[in-house]
Amino acid sequence: MNTKEKHKYDYGIDPSSETAAAHVIRMVGQKKRVLEVGCGPGSITKILARQGQCRVTGLEQDLVAIRKVASYCEAIIQADLNCGEWPRLLDGVERFDVVVAADVLEHLYDPWTTLREMISFINPTGYLVISLPHVGHAAVVSCLINGNFEYRDRGLLDHTHIRFFGLKNIEALFAQADLKIIEAKYVFKSPERTEFAASWSKLSRTMQYTLKRNVHADVYQVVVKAVPLSYPGDSVLLVPSKPPRTVATSLASWKMRIGRRLSPQVKQDIRKNLGQLGIHL
Repeated sequence: MNTKEKHKYDYGIDPSSETAAAHVIRMVGQKKRVLEVGCGPGSITKILARQGQCRVTGLEQDLVAIRKVASYCEAIIQADLNCGEWPRLLDGVERFDVVVAADVLEHLYDPWTTLREMISFINPTGYLVISLPHVGHAAVVSCLINGNFEYRDRGLLDHTHIRFFGLKNIEALFAQADLKIIEAKYVFKSPERTEFAASWSKLSRTMQYTLKRNVHADVYQVVVKAVPLSYPGDSVLLVPSKPPRTVATSLASWKMRIGRRLSPQVKQDIRKNLGQLGIHL
């Protein structure tokens, strides 16, 4: 088996970036004993092990990925997370400082039970770090509007995804497991920069503007740190009364406030004049 062959989920990571993987790495921290559930070929694992000086135990089903990640792990266990018996594979193993599941739960038939099972593997000061794609992204909505739910090899609609989560669904996922989210990071990506840019471009400007008024329209992924309810720390909401804002949503809000004060004729004149300058609102 050629372990140098490129794996589907093998990708480079800049630990200082604002990607989901980088947020995961920073949330894990340094010199931790980590259980990485669904570690894949080791994109995150190798940085945790090399730069973070973490001791990683990996769970992975794919044999090709196992061969690639093995050298970065203290131990690697082949496990099918869709089989309810997978926790037994860790019987007798010392508990971990951190349990990581980076873009894993959306691939499972029963992510709710799997998340509850993960709790038993953290020590009394441990925590979970989980990342999930956000199906409420405006680009996915554009696919629905266009009548073409575009499954891809990777991304928000990876063809192996069988569960989909909006922000409230993510909150409910952790709540049902008696977990509280104590830290959350958002990965923002405008629809034009996603794999669905072509679908987005088919929408009218009016429709695009309307969708972008949703303050979560550009949220591509969410990364959270969570602990059992009995642990110290205040919980945070993913859908607070004043949600996170992007430049795009701030501009949309600004346009809406000004628009309320202008007559239809004035709006038409402004659009016409701006259009002559190549600016379209």
